[in-house]
Amino acid sequence: MNILINDGAHKDTITTLKEKGFNVIDKHFNKEELKEKIKEVDVLIVRSKTKVTKNLIDEALKTRNLKLILRAGVGLDNIDLNYAKENGIEVHNTPLASSRSVAELTIGHIMSLARHVHISNVTMREGKWNKKDYKGFEVFGKTLGIIGFGNIGRQTATIAQALGMNVIYTDKLGKRDDCPDFKFVQFNELLRQSDFITLHVPFIKDEGYVISHNEFKQMKDGVFIINVARGGVVSEEALLRALNEGKVAGAGIDVFEEEPTRNEDLINHNKVCITPHIGASTAEAQERIGMELVDKIVNFKM
Repeated sequence: MNILINDGAHKDTITTLKEKGFNVIDKHFNKEELKEKIKEVDVLIVRSKTKVTKNLIDEALKTRNLKLILRAGVGLDNIDLNYAKENGIEVHNTPLASSRSVAELTIGHIMSLARHVHISNVTMREGKWNKKDYKGFEVFGKTLGIIGFGNIGRQTATIAQALGMNVIYTDKLGKRDDCPDFKFVQFNELLRQSDFITLHVPFIKDEGYVISHNEFKQMKDGVFIINVARGGVVSEEALLRALNEGKVAGAGIDVFEEEPTRNEDLINHNKVCITPHIGASTAEAQERIGMELVDKIVNFKM
């Protein structure tokens, strides 16, 4: 079986797959090169960089070798999931492996914004001692609203609760009976009540933004927004307006509508804590992702 790892993988993943007798190609092919290479492989492993479009799948269908696409991560928005499945190609992700890492980054953004770490780090490097400008606050007793209460949302809730935050959540699937320690509220109620709002939902193109102008209007003045999910779930244009008007006091952003982002107004804003899509970028998460990929390949029925 030929396995193409197009966006890299943990070294133990590659070693284990080879030990199990698979032919592993650990090399990145650009868009045009991949159109040819895809015809030779049985399994394609990608992260967020490679876009598995209808056109790319059509190239794979010319030989019918490709049977499985694996996303080393949670989101599947860079893969034409429906078209792949319609043509007999299975698609899977690794939903559990990076949950703790993403949750910890979420909390990291919250703490950075509360204590002005994001901007004081910049101004000190510029030779400024703006101590009086950076009066922060404790997160203890503040209300964290979580939109999407899957694995990452629940991990985030557990850490936030340990910090003394009041946690409320909303989810399309409704109230979770297995999470009695956290309060379920309707979406609009969460917008009104929260001091911090974090999103842990997939980007669904047909549904558009989860947070845009209308949602910002319903929030408290001085709310903080955290998005480590997908860029398309929060309107960057609406967020910038809310930041500039003072509706939003700060934002922690790890994901962008276009990546790498070219939105300089957003990334240079002094109320924004930014990271370059590193939610799953921990040694522990990458090792767990790798082992989950191995299990899925070994157990896949060709």
